[in-house]
Amino acid sequence: LHAGRSTFMVEMTGTANILHHATDRSLVVLDEIGRGTSTLDGLSLAWAITEDLAARGSRTLFATHYHELTSIPDRLPSVTNLHVSVREWQDRIVFLHRIQPGRTNRSYGIHVAELAGLPPAAVDRARELLTTLEVREGDAEAMAAKVPSAPATPPSNQMSLFREFLPHPAVETLRTIDLDGLTPLAAFDRLRELVEAAKRDADA
Repeated sequence: LHAGRSTFMVEMTGTANILHHATDRSLVVLDEIGRGTSTLDGLSLAWAITEDLAARGSRTLFATHYHELTSIPDRLPSVTNLHVSVREWQDRIVFLHRIQPGRTNRSYGIHVAELAGLPPAAVDRARELLTTLEVREGDAEAMAAKVPSAPATPPSNQMSLFREFLPHPAVETLRTIDLDGLTPLAAFDRLRELVEAAKRDADA
């Protein structure tokens, strides 16, 4: 918040850093990537990020509620679906805290909201809306089947030329300063000189 960046921007910045440095020796843990934007934007990003990490061979744990992503193992043999076991009993759910192989086609967000104490009227309305939206949304697998295959070229960690930083005289000067040999006042004076020099270059 203090930097004026949204939660989604922070998430994407962290993910970008991962993709720029991940290798086949990396362990990557991602949780609900793409949740901070529209559903289709988030799904597209999560799908592309999954393909990128799979192409790099990075060992990855990727938690998601995008059911469409569960079709990726059909395209990429190195990707495997796992899910957390849940037992439904008398209109309630019991979390078994067990990881099982395979995909799941259910989410339990409304149940969790009910457990968290959401008012019954809001829970009932959410269930009513979910039924309507599920009919309109259609089949997630049919949507996933329309996604084109990932490019065959493996991703590269090399950053774009436009993302590279060019050397600046102020930075070069900072490298040569002997901090141990300066008093606090002298160090402050040098810092002020560098700030003024940087401002002059920016105005030029």
